Amino acid sequence: MTSRRFWRRNGATGWALSAPATLAVIGFLLIPIGAVIAGTFIDPRGVFAPYISYFNSGFRTTVLFRTLQIAAITTIISLIFGFMTAYVVSRAPGKLKSLLIVAAVFPLLTGVVVRAFAWLIILGRNGILNQTLLGLGITSEPLEMLYTQGAVIIGMVYLFVPLMVLSLVGVLENIPKDVLQASSSLGASPLATFWQVLLPLAVPGLIVGAVLVFTGSFTAYATPQLLGGERQTVLATLLHQRAMVSFDWVGASTIAAIMTVITITIVLAMSHIARRINPMAT
Repeated sequence: MTSRRFWRRNGATGWALSAPATLAVIGFLLIPIGAVIAGTFIDPRGVFAPYISYFNSGFRTTVLFRTLQIAAITTIISLIFGFMTAYVVSRAPGKLKSLLIVAAVFPLLTGVVVRAFAWLIILGRNGILNQTLLGLGITSEPLEMLYTQGAVIIGMVYLFVPLMVLSLVGVLENIPKDVLQASSSLGASPLATFWQVLLPLAVPGLIVGAVLVFTGSFTAYATPQLLGGERQTVLATLLHQRAMVSFDWVGASTIAAIMTVITITIVLAMSHIARRINPMAT
């Protein structure tokens, strides 16, 4: 009886402590998002008229697929580079590990706009990269690298790889070296050890990092606007144009609703994949 009272008391205390944060999330996140989405279903033309209008537009569907493509490519590249970097950092000795972590996350200390402007200087027609290529005789004229999808992806990868590294370092550190050594001693090749031992154990960090990178790149505004311009319009820049230039609030709310649904779907899909690969990942 004493134990039951203890758990009841602690359960009530837990709910009381979490109530302010829960109410804040409901009041400042869920209710505004719900109001935005609900506003798209009261159009005089019909319940689903804004969505039908959106998907009937070739330009808008192109923007949607371009945004998904940029986010997917950014996530894949960030996974590859982030995993390699995190593995090296996790296996480094103490002092060196601290220095490597600082170096890996150092870009986070500067603003998004500052980092995007740095790539403007690097990728511009008179930028560092073009001048180097011309000086080495590799090209005879400056290359058009800015305002392309490649420029946006480069800026996104540079922006989000530190988040991937931070998500993976802690997970890889907790994988005992004995497990990897046991796999090798039992005859597994390095590739088999990676696919069958290391990768499944790293799934929690991979999923967290992938979700952070995908949602961040899918909803990014400053980097696509500066490095992609009007040629590489994405959903975030299109939403800004509809809301702040055209004052089309229903159109902007429709884009916001589509972005919200896609983001939630991707998160749920990644969680499902994580459970299939490693039941202990979630």
